[in-house]
Amino acid sequence: MDDGQVLDALRVQPGQRFRLSDRETDWLPPQLRDLDNGELKERARELLDASRSSLADAQERLYADDRYSLLLVFQAMDAAGKDGTIKHVMSGVNPAGTQVTSFKAPSAEELDHDFLWRVARALPERGRVGIFNRSHYEEVLVVRVHPEYLDGQRLPSDTRGEELWRQRYESINGFERHLARNGTVIVKFFLNVSKREQRQRFLDRLDDADKTWKFNSGDVAERGHWDEYMTAYENALSATSTEWAPWYVIPADRKPVMRALVANVVARTVDGMDLRFPEVPDEERAALAQARARLAAEG
Repeated sequence: MDDGQVLDALRVQPGQRFRLSDRETDWLPPQLRDLDNGELKERARELLDASRSSLADAQERLYADDRYSLLLVFQAMDAAGKDGTIKHVMSGVNPAGTQVTSFKAPSAEELDHDFLWRVARALPERGRVGIFNRSHYEEVLVVRVHPEYLDGQRLPSDTRGEELWRQRYESINGFERHLARNGTVIVKFFLNVSKREQRQRFLDRLDDADKTWKFNSGDVAERGHWDEYMTAYENALSATSTEWAPWYVIPADRKPVMRALVANVVARTVDGMDLRFPEVPDEERAALAQARARLAAEG
């Protein structure tokens, strides 16, 4: 299986009903399946490094080309590894060309606007990479599991029930299509961690004094809604994985493999963006030649 086939295996195909039961949380590409645990980690690190190197080169072209921006959206259950994945995948790129936005519960000001307003303000400009750690999808995930949050949004009285979610999917697809038409390349990741693995990671945080700060007692309460979240994810990914803004479901039980797969998707996406360095106009070439001659003469 080549990289293209691996990406196809991870992608949620547009227009098709997606089911999480069809995706294994510890899935491995064929070329990694016969390795022992140590070899697997080492090979995953090598693949991650190769993708990061490619991404670093592509980021320079993205900035110089100045026609496109790249938006990476990360969604996951708690402890799936969003923060670590963003850190490891983007560690080789120029931080001046990258912006990470973490979306928490909406503020009073944000609640006074439509649900896409706050993410629109955080979009990357041309030539830059924008990363959303959680995103506008919270409005069809967390809010769908906890519909009482809609009370604070003061919506018109006739916008409730199943029709509300259909309308929000429609709004998201239209919003993302508008961005794509104007040069924003969108890639969305759902880090698919198992409930069993999440439990172990919570316990590890509680047992490690250096990681206890990451633990929130409310996270355990949310585990009680696991099945509801899985249904919400299935509905959202089925409705909003499009040709212009695809979803990739990344198996997240093995962190090194998860990071390598995300990096590979990002690197291949940027490689396919037809980025190029601007050509120097003929009239400027003469000026550059003169500048070079003067600098050489100084030596």
